[in-house]
Amino acid sequence: MSKHHDPTRPTGSEHQQVTLRGPAELADALPYMLGFHPTDSIVLVAVHGARGRFGGRLRLGIPESSVEWLPVSQHLAECLIEGSERRGARPDGIVVFLCQDPAEGETGRAVMERLRPLAQWLRTSCGSLDVPVHEALCISGGRFWSYCCPDARCCPADGTAMAMPGTSVMAAAAAYVGIQIRGSLREMEARLAPLRTPVAADQQRALDTAAAALVPRILDGQSRGAVGEETLRLARRLMQRLGERATLGRAWADADDRDDKLISADEAAQVILGLQDRETRDRAASWMEGPEADRALRLWRALARRCVGPYGEHAAAPLSLAGWVAWSSGDEPGARVALSLALRADPEYVFARLLHQACNDGMDPAELRHCLRKPRRSRDAAAKPLGGASRDRPPRPGGRRARPRRRPRSALAEGKVKRGGGKTGAAAGPAGSGPDPHPGRNTPRDVDSRGVARADRRADGSSTGEG
Repeated sequence: MSKHHDPTRPTGSEHQQVTLRGPAELADALPYMLGFHPTDSIVLVAVHGARGRFGGRLRLGIPESSVEWLPVSQHLAECLIEGSERRGARPDGIVVFLCQDPAEGETGRAVMERLRPLAQWLRTSCGSLDVPVHEALCISGGRFWSYCCPDARCCPADGTAMAMPGTSVMAAAAAYVGIQIRGSLREMEARLAPLRTPVAADQQRALDTAAAALVPRILDGQSRGAVGEETLRLARRLMQRLGERATLGRAWADADDRDDKLISADEAAQVILGLQDRETRDRAASWMEGPEADRALRLWRALARRCVGPYGEHAAAPLSLAGWVAWSSGDEPGARVALSLALRADPEYVFARLLHQACNDGMDPAELRHCLRKPRRSRDAAAKPLGGASRDRPPRPGGRRARPRRRPRSALAEGKVKRGGGKTGAAAGPAGSGPDPHPGRNTPRDVDSRGVARADRRADGSSTGEG
């Protein structure tokens, strides 16, 4: 399972307020609070004050095994409450959403009943910390149910139909301030998933060939710089090629397919392998503004889709770059999707962990942009670690990573980031939240929970919950 939460900033008026009345309007407001339609998700929203102002949001995938439900519920309640306290205000209540589509042959009501124990664990876990759950809703199959309301007159056993899209007060307010729903989490992840068409076999062979040729050169200090220059030159040519084929107005699947056809398997393999070097990757991260940003984002997405077969771990580099460019461009939900998937590919990938932490902490990406605009030499000289020694490392042929004894630090990978900059509180307005990397796993900060969660706690000295 995975975890995700999001301090966000409204794109319109900072004082825009929407009053929600009842479970129906709460259910309709959820995708506007997150920026997408959650799938297979637990969502917790902190509520503050007598008027019920929304605070921090936390989203994670529903564990496949019910054995995990109790410990996950306890952890989530602790994360959201402690995160809210760190940002200045303990929540006065919590609203819980359970979102899951029915399986084949299953009804929405059956989903609701199956998830009832999970809802109860979440309610008791929050209550044990003296924060009540004001409402707990299950959303499934276009209908919603309340786990808190016993009155069948307002909450019938067969559920209540969701409002027609775009007809609610929340939809009107979101349109007014410019908030857009980016589809479902599943659709957003699909744009970055490895190709599963017949070209995947050709791509794997190209990666095998490129790994055999490039990895020894990356590990050789004398030729490492030359490989980096070759990688960046090729990446720029590909960006120029993509820029000549505009995709505005196209459906995302059509646009991605067109981009895929503009990049050969050999070209993709060379750039993917070259980006495994931290310095090369950090230099590529400077392509994050203006028209260059759009072309870079399209390239990083296309390269992530080319990390097929045993090279899935190599996707951490292009996915992290995609997340960085999306965040820098103001697309926080899209950034969290990419960074989450980067950490699924490699839970110990420091670059993605640092970016995701900074995004969750409400840092203004302008600080990182300023860092990346500095001359490379001054960035390296001023680099300071934020989250411990980096484990980014070049791969061995066949998809396994090598472990050189010593690697020079690079500014962004080793954490040349000032903490505490920008806004750090979770927004109360109807802005987006980050999606999670893999809804079937338990992952604080989108890092694998079976061990890396503990490492993540050690790295920043705090819980991973966001309030």
